[in-house]
Amino acid sequence: MSKPLILATGNPGKQTEFETLAAQLDWQFVLQSARGVEPAAETGLSFVENALLKARHAARHTGLPALADDSGLCVDALNGAPGIHSARYAGGHGDSNANIDRLLDELVQIPEPQRGAHFICVLALVRHADDQEPVLAEGRWPGRILLQRHGAGGFGYDPVFYDPEHAVSAAQMDPTLKNRISHRGRAFATLVKLLTSRPLP
Repeated sequence: MSKPLILATGNPGKQTEFETLAAQLDWQFVLQSARGVEPAAETGLSFVENALLKARHAARHTGLPALADDSGLCVDALNGAPGIHSARYAGGHGDSNANIDRLLDELVQIPEPQRGAHFICVLALVRHADDQEPVLAEGRWPGRILLQRHGAGGFGYDPVFYDPEHAVSAAQMDPTLKNRISHRGRAFATLVKLLTSRPLP
């Protein structure tokens, strides 16, 4: 790729995750915060809307192609909540322990077999701020919510998200496996396939 690809985030952990996912590609990821770009206001009503808002915001302020993701946890028994509000479910943005505490409180009367849930990630890539053909990719990771935390790895809701296929929580999972099967890993794999027909300049 001839230009850097701006990541519409200031989270270095997310940069590391994308670099792992794109290890076989010649992509140079740069955090928007490294270019002095403040976070966009997430005023969308869906994951797609928020991902596009963030990508266009980063591209507009840097003049470079930008990639954004909007992701969250959707719980069946809560009608899809916390959804787009996952990062601030308990009020403060990014307080994972408080978010998990609220989630467990909300589900306290729900037996484990009825705690179906999925993570979702929508990726939006724009070549410039006014790109009329953004590349959108979605990934989902099905599972259920545990009664209590298990595991010390990962981040966010990982300690209470159980993957039935591998019989562990996301926080207990080997990082290489998680990167491959997670919602973000699946969305990124789809994005790469879409870009084979519409490569970046």
